[in-house]
Amino acid sequence: MKLTAELSLYPLREEFKIAVHAFIEKLLEGQDVVAVTNSMSTQLSGEDEAVFAAIQHALRASQAQFGRQVLVAKFIPEHFTDIGPVD
Repeated sequence: MKLTAELSLYPLREEFKIAVHAFIEKLLEGQDVVAVTNSMSTQLSGEDEAVFAAIQHALRASQAQFGRQVLVAKFIPEHFTDIGPVD
């Protein structure tokens, strides 16, 4: 099933930007997902198994490197964020 997850990461540390950027980079390592990132969240789309695997991979790596954090997630089943060329 296609799935979109909207993710917001809140590292419990002063230098939060480094942790957020590293989390997004880990999310994008998956070849079977696409992402749209803005200043408030990241939307990750793909097959549900690929989306959940990318989140698990990124969250484990982020926690190991940066410690405690909060990840807020919303899931939209049967949804896919189409990313096309920018005009």
